[in-house]
Amino acid sequence: MKPERLQQIEAIVHGARQLAPGDRAAFLAEVCVGDEDLCREVEALLAYDKRAKDIIERPAMDLAARQIRDESLAEASTAVIAAAPNLSRIGPYELQSLLGKGGMGEVHLAFDHRLQRQIAIKLLPPQFTTDAQRVRRFTQEARAASALNHPNILTVHEIGESEGTHYIVTEYIEGETLRQHISRAPHQQMGLSETMVVVTQMAEALATAHAAGIIHRDLKPENLMLRKDGYVKILDFGLAKLVEPNAPGADAQRLPPSLTESGVVMGTPRYMSPEQARGEKVDARTDIFSLGVILYEMIAGHAPFVGATASETIAAILRDEPQPLTASAPEVSAQLERIIKQALRKDRAERQPSVQALLTDLQQVKKRLESDAETTRELMPAPSDELLPVHPEAETKGLKPAPRLSMAVVGLMVLLLVATGLGAYFLWTGNPLLVTGNKKSLAVLPFINASQDANAEYLSDGITESVINNLSQLAGLKVMSRNSAFRFKSNQRDTHNIAAQLGVEALVTGDIKQLGDKLIINVRLIDASDDSQIWGNQYVKTSADILVTQNEIAQAVAQNLRLKLTNSEQQQLDKRYTQNVQAYEFYLRGRYHYFKITEPEIRQGIKFYQQAIDADPSYALAYAGMADAYRTLPIAGSTVSSKEAFPQAKAAAKKALELDGQLAEAHIVLGWAGFLFDWDWRAAEKEFKRALELSPNNSDAHRGYAHFLSNSGRHDEAITEGRRARELSN
Repeated sequence: MKPERLQQIEAIVHGARQLAPGDRAAFLAEVCVGDEDLCREVEALLAYDKRAKDIIERPAMDLAARQIRDESLAEASTAVIAAAPNLSRIGPYELQSLLGKGGMGEVHLAFDHRLQRQIAIKLLPPQFTTDAQRVRRFTQEARAASALNHPNILTVHEIGESEGTHYIVTEYIEGETLRQHISRAPHQQMGLSETMVVVTQMAEALATAHAAGIIHRDLKPENLMLRKDGYVKILDFGLAKLVEPNAPGADAQRLPPSLTESGVVMGTPRYMSPEQARGEKVDARTDIFSLGVILYEMIAGHAPFVGATASETIAAILRDEPQPLTASAPEVSAQLERIIKQALRKDRAERQPSVQALLTDLQQVKKRLESDAETTRELMPAPSDELLPVHPEAETKGLKPAPRLSMAVVGLMVLLLVATGLGAYFLWTGNPLLVTGNKKSLAVLPFINASQDANAEYLSDGITESVINNLSQLAGLKVMSRNSAFRFKSNQRDTHNIAAQLGVEALVTGDIKQLGDKLIINVRLIDASDDSQIWGNQYVKTSADILVTQNEIAQAVAQNLRLKLTNSEQQQLDKRYTQNVQAYEFYLRGRYHYFKITEPEIRQGIKFYQQAIDADPSYALAYAGMADAYRTLPIAGSTVSSKEAFPQAKAAAKKALELDGQLAEAHIVLGWAGFLFDWDWRAAEKEFKRALELSPNNSDAHRGYAHFLSNSGRHDEAITEGRRARELSN
């Protein structure tokens, strides 16, 4: 061992001996940061503290010998690489470039020629292969990660050894770390909606890990990757520790015992929990604290506990309370503030009892944000003259443009809000003002994706929407809109309460599992009054049968509700907008992305709509979806002007109607374009009325027409349409 190293160890040991045992962990976390060997060597020396006063002499000689051995191995490894510069393979994998380094090894981009794919390979440095504990920890990382099967957890393909080098082969993720992402954002802050999308994915992944008895213990933005398609991946279970029996978050499935003993501090200071900082045993609630720190940082732009040094940061974690989030992010709701405060409690017993409980809370916030965004999109007046340009022919057409924010419009918006609020109240209390006569009422809840594959989510959402749309064509049935039904996507356990909130007599629930080319769809029709099942069926189909199956489901529901269908309604239930299964799948993917209502997602949706059209040029519904996407772009983002988007929306809508003149969706888009862009209000009203003729239960048509009437100064009619839209979408 070099003299400088020996002096460093002796100085640290001397400093630690001057502190109370409870303060040593924080001290070592600071002085040994990034050097696991140093920390372990100091801890080993401190273990002899009660035996002799001269503990530094003999152990230091032992440590010196060990250090010389490690350095010799490292030098030998470097010499081998220098002598063979073309060495670029590990086992069957061809190394291409270095992606990063960490305390537990290096990560390289590599290519697997057997399967013709890029992979990431993590290598344990050669000088550590003689350290049994390091090898065991490295192996535990692989086993911990490979035991988990979740789309938000890094997929482990293989663990192996080649000529003394241990490695883990994982999927290669194209994207950036959360640290890189938030550092690029203005003021190091992410939008609240984007933040909730990221953090709920993290919580879902941790819930799966905790259910398998695994906690991460080193959650931080550097260990979280954001893929280009929006998926979050949790990396590096190298510090994963199995929770003890009976600890919160544990179940029967377990891996071998933990390698880390109580009293050893592991983790990154800024994100570690108080119990980690004290070197105590940890459980699943440690990850809850770390997740709370990350969420706080994403919103506020800075961590809740910060110090000039690692020891000061740890002291802040143990002592201080975080500043209120509203000080730096006024848009944060009281509900979200409460959730984060609870996750950051010093006493783990006061935090959420499990990450699943935290996830449920976060999903409620996320749903509320999505609902608020949808409401804003629906009710927001034109934000600028660009969105409502004065058409050059407006005067020659005898059209009088409404003032953009006149007192009449403001007053009407208030009236609409009051009216829709009263509508919701009357619907809830059963007031006859909104009784639907002899109509039966129904909600189709989002079918559950039972495949455990997030990439199949578009299929379950899409089939749900298709069934809703088919049943909405029936005059004798009131069907709640997609927006209403999808509020309950994450929790459908209390069907009686859901039905009461939606004001419906019956519910359709279901789940879909995809096994290769086979689909297993379970569907149930439930009487909301007593939660009894009116009807149920299991459909085992191939993917090619999906177009027929969704129609069969709608027909079965109508039949079991004893609805009397006209010939035209029966034809509508039998209607298939395309015979091309691939085009239909592209369409469903387009809808899935569109309903996220952000500019990048809508653009992704447009790409899928185009692929659907390429697969079937006569697919009118795909053109209608593209039209609605272009119409929404100027509202969802700031990089697209209405002058650019609306002509494309109109062209797609007109093409849809050329192919199928019965599409209410296309008429709605032309109605919006008529009074928001062309200022041809006569044409706009004609389009909205035609949409309502074709689809009287279409809440989007009623909502669009209400906006048109509002801007026309026809307040009484606008309130009536607003009530009807609210009744249908609740």
